[in-house]
Amino acid sequence: MAERDNRRGRREEREETPEFADRLVAINRVSKTVKGGKRFGFAALVVVGDQRGRVGFGKGKAKEVPEAIRKATEQAKRGLVRVPLRDGRTLHHDIEGRHGAGRVVMRTAVPGTGIIAGGPMRAVFEMLGVQDVVAKSLGSQNPYNMIRATIDGLKAEASPRSVASRRGKKVADILPAHDKPAAAPAAETAEA
Repeated sequence: MAERDNRRGRREEREETPEFADRLVAINRVSKTVKGGKRFGFAALVVVGDQRGRVGFGKGKAKEVPEAIRKATEQAKRGLVRVPLRDGRTLHHDIEGRHGAGRVVMRTAVPGTGIIAGGPMRAVFEMLGVQDVVAKSLGSQNPYNMIRATIDGLKAEASPRSVASRRGKKVADILPAHDKPAAAPAAETAEA
């Protein structure tokens, strides 16, 4: 009996650690007209992330707002995506994402730029942990399509390490000259 209580205690400890932050992006109220009047329902769109390179989104429907948000949060946690970040603050390269009529363009930015993005895209970047990015939504303004297009683009991002491992090269071999460390050019001039 004591062993069962001990297991239950461990499970509760795991659930209490709040490692994910969540952001409510949109709530939609829908009504259904029935014989006795109207029945209202709510749909919630939530973005969840650990602010260190993982992000996900979910939608939930229920008769009450808190229940819809809870369902959306659970779905978002099940569908997390890992995104490599440069220096833990920006993207490695410019990206374009698409979903349906939604089209977004995301560009890497220098330190101090901040998050220049609109509504739903801003929520994704904040939950992802990006600090400097310039983004623009060019297609649908529907928040569902914007978030899906953003995450579609983020899935396509590749870090120099992953590209180097696919090609069987070193990271220094595939980076452009302006991204390489400053010590390497000084050694080349000494040999010449």
